Amino acid sequence: MQELDLNLIPYLVAMEDTRNVSRAAEHLGVSQPRVSTALGRLRDYFGDPLFVRTSRGMEPTPRALALLPAARDALMRIEKGMLDAQDFAPATSTYTFSIALSDVGEIVFLPRLLQTLAERAPHANLRSVSLPPAHVERGLESGDVDLAIGYFPDLSGNNFFQQRLFSHRFICMMRSGHPLASAPLTLAQFVAAGHAVVRAEGRSQEVLEKFLEKKRIRRRAVLETPHFMSLPFILARTDLIATVPHAIGFAYVTEHASITLVEPPLVLPRFDLRQHWHRKYHNDPRTNWLRGVVSELFNDALDEWPK
Repeated sequence: MQELDLNLIPYLVAMEDTRNVSRAAEHLGVSQPRVSTALGRLRDYFGDPLFVRTSRGMEPTPRALALLPAARDALMRIEKGMLDAQDFAPATSTYTFSIALSDVGEIVFLPRLLQTLAERAPHANLRSVSLPPAHVERGLESGDVDLAIGYFPDLSGNNFFQQRLFSHRFICMMRSGHPLASAPLTLAQFVAAGHAVVRAEGRSQEVLEKFLEKKRIRRRAVLETPHFMSLPFILARTDLIATVPHAIGFAYVTEHASITLVEPPLVLPRFDLRQHWHRKYHNDPRTNWLRGVVSELFNDALDEWPK
């Protein structure tokens, strides 16, 4: 088999279909001498004339007839494989998409994304993973992670593409009966208050911390936690305040009547949320489809979080 040029297989099939060298050449879009040369090489390899001239044209020999089913099957498999690699059918796909998200990202992106997948790709599944930054990079490179959506400033090298979706900001969160909840929060009150500070794997909180450090604003971190999910329960029973991405704040206010939001006493920086993917998968139909869904659902025009 190492000596058989597999590029000759279409010539064998075309000769059987047309029973004529000229018509086989026309069918393949090549010259007649090229078909004759290919037929000669096939005859040499198999030690058989394969096609012989008769009154009804070029008739296949028994050896050719034995070869042709395997040749047709090989061509069909190659063509099907090539087409399948170029297309993605969301309506029938059972693929499990893997997306790197922070817990903030899950609140922002997962509900609407799951609704859309249920409509357009009802048999597909979604897996949300929370990984350290270095692991996100390796996951995108290996294909274990299809997309990273959110704030991932480390994914900026030449091997990664990114698309901005929209921007988010920070807001202060506290219990509804908090002494500071009834009036605009001042900077002095902000500094003097006890704070619940989240140190999560998500990078958005770094934007806030670096800004406060640059402004030399020091607050008392009464509590440091790696989780956002526990904040409403902690704030409801204490006089701590937390400064969080505003999607988190508005999501918690909706679900917890004991929590209220207060604008920060100074203009805090905004941060862009983006989707990131590895250049290896830039032309992958499946990943390309998912990126299109994400950009369609999440952008400045459709940002559902209150300004």
